[in-house]
Amino acid sequence: MAEGRITRGTTGVNRLRRMDRFIAAHSALRRASDPLIVDLGYGAAHWTALELLERARRVRPDARVVGIEIDPERVAAAAPFARDGLTFRRGGFEVPLDGDARAAVIRAANVLRQYEEGEVAAAWALMRSRLASGGLLLEGTCSEVGRVASWVALDPEGPRSLTVALHLGTLDELGGPSVVAERLPKALIHRNVPGEGVHALLRELDAQWARNAPLSTFSPRQRFVAAARGLREAGWPVLGGPERWRLGELTVAWEAVAPHP
Repeated sequence: MAEGRITRGTTGVNRLRRMDRFIAAHSALRRASDPLIVDLGYGAAHWTALELLERARRVRPDARVVGIEIDPERVAAAAPFARDGLTFRRGGFEVPLDGDARAAVIRAANVLRQYEEGEVAAAWALMRSRLASGGLLLEGTCSEVGRVASWVALDPEGPRSLTVALHLGTLDELGGPSVVAERLPKALIHRNVPGEGVHALLRELDAQWARNAPLSTFSPRQRFVAAARGLREAGWPVLGGPERWRLGELTVAWEAVAPHP
């Protein structure tokens, strides 16, 4: 039986490009013995699954994507777009795959946003159980056009990091980095309150962005790199380096933002 329930299914071309880029750079895909990727809850159209396949194959030409949807009508609508390396099937958080196959990567984008916070842990556990050793689960959300996004990265044992990914050229228009508060994963979106780690992170990120405003003369990328470096120097467990920061992507270790009990 498919685990979960039908959600709105909103989707769009190029909406999940920031998550695609993160997946393509991750060792879970690059080093996988079987580069099988699941696009869980791809929505009312097949676009995100196809784009994920195309971007993954730039680094792993043998990558395959299985698009999984709980709504049988959406599966039927996507089926004509199946091709080499891309298939569609009905299912939910149980991630139905052939035989004893396990996924190198599972992406669940804009799915749990429509659930309750108390339902997150069980959904995470079920999806994690379908990962291969060293596998990656990305669970998060993004804006309608994909300019603001965030996600939690999990491995078979649990959550490891939080990433925010922002379109830097329009960040000031949007109000600064903390605009991502509206697009935090379900596990964190209600925790953006004083006393919680994610609230402190967004406040500090906004402060670093403002402090480095003079660098906008050169480019918003240089400004964001300086803000990320400032966060690290302030003691935040910022992962990665300038190569990712220049993309408007900032990742911190999960323990810095994990919700308080």
